[in-house]
Amino acid sequence: MTVTPVGPADIVAAATRLVGRVRRTPVLALDDATFGHPCVLKLELVQHAGSFKTRGAFNRVLGAGPLPAAGLVAASGGNHGAATAYVGRALGVPATVFVPATSPAAKRERIAALGGTVVVAGEVYDDAQAAADEHATRSGALLVHPYDHPLTVAGAGTLARELNEQAPALDTVLVAVGGGGLLAGVASWFRDRARVVSVEPASIPAMARSVEAGMPVDVEVSGLAADSLGAKRIGAVPWACASPFVHHAVLVADDDIRAAQRALWTSCRVVAEPGGAAALAALLCGAYRPVAGERVGVVVCGANTDPASVTG
Repeated sequence: MTVTPVGPADIVAAATRLVGRVRRTPVLALDDATFGHPCVLKLELVQHAGSFKTRGAFNRVLGAGPLPAAGLVAASGGNHGAATAYVGRALGVPATVFVPATSPAAKRERIAALGGTVVVAGEVYDDAQAAADEHATRSGALLVHPYDHPLTVAGAGTLARELNEQAPALDTVLVAVGGGGLLAGVASWFRDRARVVSVEPASIPAMARSVEAGMPVDVEVSGLAADSLGAKRIGAVPWACASPFVHHAVLVADDDIRAAQRALWTSCRVVAEPGGAAALAALLCGAYRPVAGERVGVVVCGANTDPASVTG
């Protein structure tokens, strides 16, 4: 399959489409006393539905034209499902979300609270995606893929465009990776104007192994952040968009992710889910080591978790 990569013009078009639909999320500039190196946190976890996924879901749906009576369908570990439910509610169409058994109760409850119909299908994300694909074929519902669609990637890229406006002199941006949609959006905007660093749990190294192989490859899925970063393979569209521009693909342990969650709470009073804190974990544990004077941005991308798991 030939994929046309997303470019800055697609992201500008997405930003226009999303006016009044998504929040312009804040940034927090920190000196080296906080995390050992100066950095700018992009607090995307305060986005509608609790993660960056709302950007891609809205852009995919708004760019699709007239919506079918059957509404929307998606597969998700939780965050994309919440985003799709939010979009469906905002546009007045039903949304059905297939989740794997590994999806946390807090995320299923969030999807339902936003008006989505939750269906548990299989043990891992790929099982849920297969069920969503079948539902779309059978019902005629619009399939809203969480990462493997150009409109989804362009929507995610609006985060990078905002960050570029809010912190225009960044040298490096750290991004957590599951299926690669956010990484692709960030890379499609910054291209060669900033280093883009992929951060994954060591137990789900899909991007790192794909970089080594020169093509997307399958990996095993497990660990603390599997509900949000649990794709076993980088999507074809994200790979085409991101692979030319990713400077480093680093891995972090679950203990590093937990430490980053705790550091965000202790230092900033920010509650992030494991996947949302993974990019910061790379800075804190030394998986990515900036040089002196390097201006680093870190995307904190999701908050759909039980606060007691972080603050208790």
